[in-house]
Amino acid sequence: MAKKLEAEKELNAKQAELQGEETTTVKKETIESEADSMSIEEIKSKTLITPSGDFDWDADDKGFGNYSKEDREKFEEMYAGTFNSINKGEIISGVVVSINNKDVVLNVGFKSDGLVSVSEFRDTPDLKIGDSVDVFVESQEDANGQLVLSRKRAKTQRSWETINDALDNDLIITGYVKSRTKGGLIVDIMGVEAFLPGSQIDIKPIRDYDIYVGKTMEFKVVKINHEFKNVVVSHKVLIEDDLENQKTEIVAKLEKGQILEGTVKNITDFGVFIDLGGVDGLLHITDISWGRIEHPREILSLDQKINVVVLDFDDEKKRIALGLKQLTPHPWEALDAELQIGSKVKGRIVTVADYGAFLEITPGVEGLIHVSEMSWSQNLRNPQEFLKVNDEVEAQVLTLDRNERKMSLGIKQLTPDPWKEIAARYPVGSKHKAVVKNMTNFGVFVEIEEGIDGLIHISDLSWSKKVNHPNEFTKVGEELDVVVLELDEANRKLSLGHKQLEENPWDTFETIFTVDSIHEGTVLKVTDKGAIIALPYGVEGFAPVKHTVKEDGSSLKGEETANFKIIEFNKDSKRIVVSHSRIWEEAKAEERKEETNQKKKDAKATITAVKKVKDSVEKSTLGDLGVLAQLKEKMEGAESKARKATKADTAEATDEPAE
Repeated sequence: MAKKLEAEKELNAKQAELQGEETTTVKKETIESEADSMSIEEIKSKTLITPSGDFDWDADDKGFGNYSKEDREKFEEMYAGTFNSINKGEIISGVVVSINNKDVVLNVGFKSDGLVSVSEFRDTPDLKIGDSVDVFVESQEDANGQLVLSRKRAKTQRSWETINDALDNDLIITGYVKSRTKGGLIVDIMGVEAFLPGSQIDIKPIRDYDIYVGKTMEFKVVKINHEFKNVVVSHKVLIEDDLENQKTEIVAKLEKGQILEGTVKNITDFGVFIDLGGVDGLLHITDISWGRIEHPREILSLDQKINVVVLDFDDEKKRIALGLKQLTPHPWEALDAELQIGSKVKGRIVTVADYGAFLEITPGVEGLIHVSEMSWSQNLRNPQEFLKVNDEVEAQVLTLDRNERKMSLGIKQLTPDPWKEIAARYPVGSKHKAVVKNMTNFGVFVEIEEGIDGLIHISDLSWSKKVNHPNEFTKVGEELDVVVLELDEANRKLSLGHKQLEENPWDTFETIFTVDSIHEGTVLKVTDKGAIIALPYGVEGFAPVKHTVKEDGSSLKGEETANFKIIEFNKDSKRIVVSHSRIWEEAKAEERKEETNQKKKDAKATITAVKKVKDSVEKSTLGDLGVLAQLKEKMEGAESKARKATKADTAEATDEPAE
């Protein structure tokens, strides 16, 4: 640096020495410009071009100035040291020496000055001569031998170096928010565009991104994709770092029972997050109000300032549980002292569950109405059929425990018990009308009057029809005539019947569908085991598979009509077994039996005739013996044939082999 200053001083001295020569040079240039309109003689006669004194035109050949060889080498060395070594692609610093409409000329300490387009200085309108500027060396020498520089590329490269350094060393950088884009904001960091995601703007949800456009903010670089030159920054982490320090300080001062002021930051289904000034606490929905609420928005709203009490906190995880209702006395403490068992209360249904409903008498004071206490009816199984949320209901206090803050209520107690003196109103054998309320596999539940339910067993629905399920016989809401079969007042049970309203037709059926009687029937249904047959008077019978075979060998099909013989009748189990095959099988057997009997009669007649002949032969004379002998042989042959034929017919009829 000292060498450079000494060389500059020497140059300044030399410049002062040559000022006279500059004047001469100016004059010379003026003369040369005038020479275009003058002749040679006129030019020679001009005194302006006459050198003053003895000018040595060979000074360059002899060596510049009157320096000794040692001084000249010294000065040349000093002058050479003033030039910088400049390489393409590096960033250097230059001083503005001039500014025109097109370029900014910079002295960078090279053998020639560098040029930078004036458009690259739009962001520095106050640029002036003497200012220092960092530039990027694009080319040491262009086609005109000029050094080409770029301030824009220098800024970009410096920016990337700064950004990378900020990421590596977790440094804070400043950027300008240019515009809004999908999912966040575009930030200008020293000429490099970076992306600021919406989730990284602030610790609280941002609903309007536009309010940040045009602002200069501090950021931390969180990610760089060098391949695509993408930069992701975050402002939220700076806030979190500050909040973390505040959290530690706030949590260290927390105490259970402490009352703090906070701001509603976020509302969820399960509670509200409260900003306590750097640390968040959770106000659970059950700690918002003594009364039951469905959602925190019923009481609180975003950005609302409220006082809360610290219920609990965790130093390690920095979790803080807050309460709002605890700032007011518990409603049970203000409950009317005259309220007791048997008292009537009014309120609003706040919850309906499978086992009952909760009645809110005052906010924070609730009583349970069990499903069994809603109605005298034993058939009520779903409370939602009886009560709904927000219903205004009157009830009676059944139990009351002020210490445990529990209360059970009843609604049915407000009306008279219909089971009192029921025996007088519904004696066994009495007939009534009832409405079907519910059905099960084993029977039908009906209601005779409000609170009086009874069961009709499936076996007591019909005398003649076989009912597999009650829905085959009736449906919910339908009215049925019933008769009281049994009454259990102590257990509130009433057994009813429907078929008992009529006489038992099976007593009559027993005289009609006697065994071996034949009746016309229609096949209703065919199964693997047999067929269901519709018989007269609405009675159904069952024909096993082997009894559905017709005479041609085929089996009966659905809706086919035929004659059936009763082969079994059981009044107790209401079972009738029938057969179609038995009819034609017995008819054939009868025919075979008649044929056998006829053959036996014919054989017997033949034997009798032979016997008569024998008796006649024995009484004949000797003269007739020859003729009689021949006749005897013929008759004996006929008798033998008749006996064989009789045996064969008997064997055929009895299915036994003939001898």
